[in-house]
Amino acid sequence: MTTTTLKRIPVALGQGGYEVVIGRGCRFHVGEALQRLGYGAGLKVLVVSNPIVFHHYGTHVMEALQSAGFTVSSLLVEAGETRKTPATVARIHDACWREHLERGSLILALGGGVVGDMAGFAAATWLRGIAVVQAPTTLLAMVDAAIGGKTGVNHPGGKNLIGAFHQPRLVLVDPETLSTLPEREFQAGMAEVIKYGVIGDVDLFAKLEQAKDLSSATALGPTLLIELLRRSAAAKAAVVVADERESGRRAILNYGHTMGHALETLTGYTTYLHGEAVALGMQAMGWIASRAGHWQEAEQQRQTRLMAKAGLPLRWPPLDPDAVVACMDSDKKVRHGRVRFIVPRALGRVEIRDDISTERVKQALKALQ
Repeated sequence: MTTTTLKRIPVALGQGGYEVVIGRGCRFHVGEALQRLGYGAGLKVLVVSNPIVFHHYGTHVMEALQSAGFTVSSLLVEAGETRKTPATVARIHDACWREHLERGSLILALGGGVVGDMAGFAAATWLRGIAVVQAPTTLLAMVDAAIGGKTGVNHPGGKNLIGAFHQPRLVLVDPETLSTLPEREFQAGMAEVIKYGVIGDVDLFAKLEQAKDLSSATALGPTLLIELLRRSAAAKAAVVVADERESGRRAILNYGHTMGHALETLTGYTTYLHGEAVALGMQAMGWIASRAGHWQEAEQQRQTRLMAKAGLPLRWPPLDPDAVVACMDSDKKVRHGRVRFIVPRALGRVEIRDDISTERVKQALKALQ
């Protein structure tokens, strides 16, 4: 594979900057990619993955690293939000100790967003911080979770309450790994792609509307898939560069997430995939925005049609609205006791608000049940 086949999106954070590299079959060249970053023979690399992903792609990655002269070991952890806990991160720390990882060593996360979050957090906290490379294998991780340096685990009180910012040295996106991704997981990832269209990329939104089917990688076709990966990664990178630590603008990436996280927490992370919950959060916020006159009902309907085209859920379950509101009150995005919401104003434009009433949220939940 030559470099002309790769799409490179810079995340220009100065000394902490890196690239998102997109290319079919690039998993076979991960060793060369690390060499280009200046890593030499003998480097200790711990590959963290889950059994299913490792079965399909672990040998490719391990052999690519070994052929470049690196000393490679692996650890398999079960994926899924219910496993995204401090206890699982402790297992990664134990592997770091067992394999004698040093400050110059590296963790490579091979898997979806859960594996990436946990491996990234382990890297951030082992020896006060070692390097991590993200090799995402789900659509959601490729366009969102692997980019931006957010790492962490869940707490019984809410999602991602324990974590750290720890930027990767590289994000290596191989679209071929999507061939083994379950269709439901692909559809969940499309929620994040649609999100980017709503919050800032109207051209991306238009491309999604022009597509006949958004429910699988096969339906999209290779050309459109690569374009969606590139545009989504570029959108995420631009926001991260503008606000690395989420002190302001980066919060717009949380469109649909505040209510979505509450939905995940209240259903025990066993009913909805993350992207499905985000889709329902976007639907609720779109409903609130249209009823409050912040954006047009026609735009809400366009968002709904894209969700349906991607096979995403459109209706909330019969949860107690008071429980949803209480859960949101403990969200990590609360500032000075007020819940911050990302509210759409027009396609490609959103704003951060903390004046959405509890009653309006309850009305949205009841309307969408």
